[in-house]
Amino acid sequence: MTLSIRNIIPILKAQFQGDREVAIIDSVSIDSRSLQNGENTLFFALIGPNHDGHEYLSELLEQGVFNFVVQQVPDALVGKANFLIVENSLEALQTFAAKYRSNFTFPIIGITGSNGKTIVKEWLNFLLSPDYNIIRSPKSYNSQVGVPLSVLGINEKHNLGIFEAGISTVDEMANLEKIIRPTIGILTNIGSAHDEGFHDAGEKIKEKLKLFPSVDVLILNKNRTIDAFLSPKVKTFTWSSDDGKADVFVMANEKPDQTELRITYQKQCFKVVIPFSDQASIENAIHCLMLMLYLQYDEAVIQARMQQLYPVEMRLKVKNGIHNTRIIDDSYSSDFQSLKIALDFLESQKQYKKKTLILSDIFQSGLSNDELYAQVSFLIVTNQINRVIAIGPTISGYQRKFPNGLSFPTTQAFLDVMDTISFANETVLIKGARHFHFEEIVTALEEKTHETVLEINLNAISHNLNFYKSKLQPDTKLMVMVKAFSYGNGGYEIAKLLAHHKVDYLGVAFADEGIALKQAGIELPIMVMNPESTSYQSLIQHGLEPEIYSLKGLNAFVKLAEEKRLKHFPIHIKLDTGMHRLGFMEADMPQLIARLQQTQAVEVKSILSHLAASDSMAYVDFTLDQIKLYKTLSEQLMEALKIQPIRHILNTSGISNFGQAQFDMVRLGIGLYGVSNDEDEQKLLEQVATLKSIISQIRVIEPGESVGYSRRFMAERLTRVATVPIGYADGISRHWGNGNGYVTIKNKKAPILGSVCMDMLMVDVTDIDCKEGNEVIIFGKDPSVMHMAKVLGTIPYEIMTSISQRVKRIFYRE
Repeated sequence: MTLSIRNIIPILKAQFQGDREVAIIDSVSIDSRSLQNGENTLFFALIGPNHDGHEYLSELLEQGVFNFVVQQVPDALVGKANFLIVENSLEALQTFAAKYRSNFTFPIIGITGSNGKTIVKEWLNFLLSPDYNIIRSPKSYNSQVGVPLSVLGINEKHNLGIFEAGISTVDEMANLEKIIRPTIGILTNIGSAHDEGFHDAGEKIKEKLKLFPSVDVLILNKNRTIDAFLSPKVKTFTWSSDDGKADVFVMANEKPDQTELRITYQKQCFKVVIPFSDQASIENAIHCLMLMLYLQYDEAVIQARMQQLYPVEMRLKVKNGIHNTRIIDDSYSSDFQSLKIALDFLESQKQYKKKTLILSDIFQSGLSNDELYAQVSFLIVTNQINRVIAIGPTISGYQRKFPNGLSFPTTQAFLDVMDTISFANETVLIKGARHFHFEEIVTALEEKTHETVLEINLNAISHNLNFYKSKLQPDTKLMVMVKAFSYGNGGYEIAKLLAHHKVDYLGVAFADEGIALKQAGIELPIMVMNPESTSYQSLIQHGLEPEIYSLKGLNAFVKLAEEKRLKHFPIHIKLDTGMHRLGFMEADMPQLIARLQQTQAVEVKSILSHLAASDSMAYVDFTLDQIKLYKTLSEQLMEALKIQPIRHILNTSGISNFGQAQFDMVRLGIGLYGVSNDEDEQKLLEQVATLKSIISQIRVIEPGESVGYSRRFMAERLTRVATVPIGYADGISRHWGNGNGYVTIKNKKAPILGSVCMDMLMVDVTDIDCKEGNEVIIFGKDPSVMHMAKVLGTIPYEIMTSISQRVKRIFYRE
């Protein structure tokens, strides 16, 4: 893409303010935090329910960005840059992408559905790439913003496009259809995802089908429900396992590790074997097979390629590595668009100043090798990568273009000498095309721990954060609690993500938590809620802000601050309005005010209190009384000291139930991690944490035999028992054993047999087709931490914070 501002103005029907109409644009951005923004970037200032891109224009201008699409020009920036003024910046982005798409006439495959879109897209890319130069959506860029950004990656060397389109409510798909303009359509499974955005299933189906009004053919599973909504003008190519009127008849013979598909098409029969046996993968594979049939691929080619299908890893994972490193695992794809995304993710998650990139040959860029690796080099330099390890016969030839570049022809050649290469105190992004088997590099660099992991979905955290932001007034600040290792989910990584989202404050319980975050590079202000007097010295040293809740604590801190000759060091005054845990009581106010009037060593940064029953509507009057008393006492303090501090009393439940008391800031806690006390609100949050393990061993016991300590389980039938390497030392309550709890294996419940041991538990898999090494869900969607807490007579907080630090945390972004 190379256009001038002069070319773009009429496309967007924009009003122009500036003096450089000839400025050249070669990239588009919506993310002010990307290091890839530069003088040739056109930045679209999007406005969403929880963000406004216009707020970052000054910052971008300082970084060298000069060209902006805006809905209004900030007064302070008039005359300082090129501004293309439009009514709606998102619609402008979509219009720009649609116009750009019109420059290309090669076939475009458009994929939509409730499930399977990304997998079908990635499998089609694998199956068709030997014959086409493909441009496809990176990762799952299928939204109102993701689709235009994906389409803007097309260049003149591509000859096939594969783009997915996702919607969450009505009147969205028409926008995406104008941008993608597919010539071939694929409708995947229609499930329950985003049901809340539609009146009923029929409305959802009709909206999905709006992607396909002008396709040459629509590929789908023949289904009477969907047939009822299809336009007769749309030509279909259908498959079915039970409807003989479909164009292709498919019978699936499922085995433990593979499925044999028996295909009947145009009076011909043949077999295809795929290396999966679950229903979702079978259906996704059939959609891919249908496209190959439509494109008239030879049966032998279909059989050979589909037998090589592989599990699609759609997530960037963050893991602990050897020698104090952090590993970002993106070891299953290597294309130019997804490299940009991975580098942005690296910047948002880096823990160390030093950054290393391990990169394989890049395929299907549509560029010559010289053009491609010149652009890759520019990306790497722009993202301030300190070292590049290039692996592959092609990229090795461009080693000199990369900072501190090392090159190896193959993955094995690198592994052979890896021990001689230093990896320490750095963040390592590992990104490679699948056939380079970079998972072997991940394994070699990953910190060795046992096979139980807690997976943290960073997308879900972002979703939940934005959900609660949407409840706030525009000027309300947001403190997010990351105490207790972010409720067991992992402190630094989540704090880094919150910094990326520009929250106002972080809150921790004790000084050591805050110190660890500061030492890891977190620059956000951090309030320490329970500072011990012995930690005051360290608090000051690391710039942490203590919550002061007693005269004794205030006197001790002021004394130290005065000894250090500090001026206006920020502190937070805690008032007790009814929680009766910590805080100044109403009777303490005269002494508190007098002491604060006597010193300039500290400054009251905020005044806070804590609601005791904001989650229970049975105590509404009590909560309202707390809020009233807080308002009275805080105003008394403000008037006496002549200050205007930040005031905050609402916790997560308070945000939802007492929004009228937002004051200047709110404190978001457990809600960020996907847990609400309100059942209706719970449905709108996304699950953040999934605790997983594996089956270590399976044995069969006879009736009358027992399992575990004290023989608390006695078999009444021939029983298959699976042992799972997780126990109460990992945080699983012993009360969850003896049939009270269960795990999930192959989407089926496996009851826990006997007592939970220190490092293991045993489950009944008699009725589950599983084997050693299979994945085990300890908690996640099922069982959820809410369900576990209910059975155990506790709260989700306890379940989550009990997970031991010996359990490896893996952070990922979908």
